[in-house]
Amino acid sequence: MPRITPRIEAEDLPAPRLEGLPPTPEPVIREKWGMPALVFTGTSVLVAGLGGIEIGEIVSDAFARAAFLGWTACAVAVTGVTLLGTGFVREASAIGALRSVDRLRRDLASTNPHRRVRAAKEWVHSLPEAPTLLPAISAINDPDAVLALLRAGPAAALRVRAEGLGRTAAMQAVAGIAAMPSPGLAALYVAWRGLRLVRQVAALHGLRPGVFGTLALVKRTALSAGMVAGAEMAANAAAHAVLSSPVLQHLAGDMAAAGVAARRMIVLARAADAACSPVPPEG
Repeated sequence: MPRITPRIEAEDLPAPRLEGLPPTPEPVIREKWGMPALVFTGTSVLVAGLGGIEIGEIVSDAFARAAFLGWTACAVAVTGVTLLGTGFVREASAIGALRSVDRLRRDLASTNPHRRVRAAKEWVHSLPEAPTLLPAISAINDPDAVLALLRAGPAAALRVRAEGLGRTAAMQAVAGIAAMPSPGLAALYVAWRGLRLVRQVAALHGLRPGVFGTLALVKRTALSAGMVAGAEMAANAAAHAVLSSPVLQHLAGDMAAAGVAARRMIVLARAADAACSPVPPEG
C-alpha cells in the first residue's frame, strides 16, 4: 500500500505582523437633564422674564412722572440686576467646579492611560506644586505610578490640612456645647459648625461654593455625620428635663455628647476632603 505524504502549501507573500489593536477611546456618557433641573430652569426663566417686564414697566412709569425719578429707578434696577447676575454667575461657577471634580475623578479612574495622564496634568496645573509635579508626571510612563504620585503628594497634603480643620472644628464643637444652655441650641451649633467645616474644606481645594453649591456639596459629603450628633443631643433634651440631673451627671452627659460631636467633625472633614478631591480612593 503506497504511503500518503502530507501536503504542505506555502505562500510567498509576506505574513502580516501580529500587533495589538490600538486602544479605543471610552464613550463619553452625557447625562440628560432630570425633572428637578427642568423645573428649576423653567421657574428661573419665568421669574427672570416676568421680573424684567415688571421692572421695565416701573422704570417707564417713573420716567413718565419725572426724569429724576426715571433715572433713579433705572439706576436701582441696573444695580439690583447686576448684583443678582453676579450671584448667579458665582453659583453657576461653583456648581461647574464641582462637576469638573467629578469629571477629573472619572478620568483618573479610567483605564485609558492618555486620559488619566491628561486629567492628572489638568489638576496639578491648578496647584502650587505644579512646577515640580508637572515634569515628574511627564517623565513617568506608567499611569498607575502617576496616580500613586498624586495620592502620595498633593492629595495627602490636602488630606492632612483637611484633618487639621476637622480637629479645629472638633475643639470648637466641644467648647460650644459646653457653653450652650440647652441641648437644642447645641444641636443648632453643631449643624452650623458642620456646614462651615464643609465650606472650609471646599475652599482648601480651591472651590468657592455658594448656597446651591454648598447644598450639592453637603449631599456628597454626608453632613449627617454632624447632623446626627445634633439630633441625638436634641432627642436627649426630654431626658434631661424629666430625669433628676445632679451637677456631676449633667457634666458627664454633656462631655459624652461633646466627644461624639468632636469625633464626627473629624469624620466629616475626611468625608468632605474625599468629595472635593478628584483623586479616586484606593481599591
